[in-house]
Amino acid sequence: MTRGGREDDADGPERRCIVTGEVGPKAALVRFVLSPEGEVVPDLLGRLPGRGMWVTADAAILGRAVAKNHFARAARAQVRLPEGLVGLVEALLARRVVELVALARKSGVAVSGFEKVRDWLVQGRAAVLLQAADGSPRERARLRPPAGEGAHVTSLTAREIGLAFGRERVIHAALGAGGVTLRVVEEAARLARFRYSGHGERVGGDAAGKDRQV
Repeated sequence: MTRGGREDDADGPERRCIVTGEVGPKAALVRFVLSPEGEVVPDLLGRLPGRGMWVTADAAILGRAVAKNHFARAARAQVRLPEGLVGLVEALLARRVVELVALARKSGVAVSGFEKVRDWLVQGRAAVLLQAADGSPRERARLRPPAGEGAHVTSLTAREIGLAFGRERVIHAALGAGGVTLRVVEEAARLARFRYSGHGERVGGDAAGKDRQV
């Protein structure tokens, strides 16, 4: 363990889920720690001090951890669970992706809107096509993502993508190559696993239409 109390990650990038017992890459799990008051706290960035408790990035599995007291067993102590922990973690995962997309926009390596995104795709400037999960299949099919693993991100809603671009709703966005884009892809994959693994599509309501600006 490091001087600040964090776990030393020198033993490798894999962790064991306290619910399933399965070992997987850290990017596929969510870390939790106990606060000084004994409350379970999500630690998405893995920077909080204390012994980590890892749960597979899946809403259903986290729900089992809450319902069956897995955190108390892992901590070997009584713990306090914040109300709505599953929804809180989903919101934090989504906010993390939105913040990274916003960072890409401010760095000049992200654009939104059908025409701009199409131009980037045609010119070969787009490394990733980002499309709203609640966009209609017909609207999303108007653009073809670049080749390559992780080049098509569909884990955010139109409103969430809109937050990154200062708009009400965004259906299409594109990200150029770079370090921040790699982080978007990794965090978006974790969000997608959390939202959709084990229970299929969950975004409800009417499908979002075309890109809209406030």
